[in-house]
Amino acid sequence: MTDTDTPGPLAIRADSAPPNTRPSLYPQPFAERVGGRKRHPLGDLFGLTNFGVNLTTMRPGSQSALLHRHRRQDEFIYVLQGEPTLVTDRGEVALSPGMCAGFPAGGVAHQLVNRTDGDVVYLEIGDRTGGDDVAYPNDDLKAVIGPDGQWQMIHKDGRPY
Repeated sequence: MTDTDTPGPLAIRADSAPPNTRPSLYPQPFAERVGGRKRHPLGDLFGLTNFGVNLTTMRPGSQSALLHRHRRQDEFIYVLQGEPTLVTDRGEVALSPGMCAGFPAGGVAHQLVNRTDGDVVYLEIGDRTGGDDVAYPNDDLKAVIGPDGQWQMIHKDGRPY
């Protein structure tokens, strides 16, 4: 591949990237818990395939995701604006701009919650290791990769939503 074969732009202002227009993959009643979240996929614009990058904004009262852990994929967040609370199955940590956190595959279950009156803006980075699934310890939910290569949401006993 030559430099001229690279898809997409060479550089952009991150906040000018088009927001993700697809609704949450979570079924109801879970989807409404992340309804105040807006993601701008950045990595896809540059043709990145090994990891994803999102510029994410959470309105007051919203969550980044349900409390979850990936079996095979790592995740990393870096706070740009606001003061989210990192909620884990080991406790909570107040975050502020400039702080970051990482979540190795199979590690601590985690989510961000915006309990403030202002927006929270952060970068989320995750790898795209194949064969992943996601556990949600507080909810009757599991995410698996279906035969079509897309995420599917199922009950913990395997029944589809």
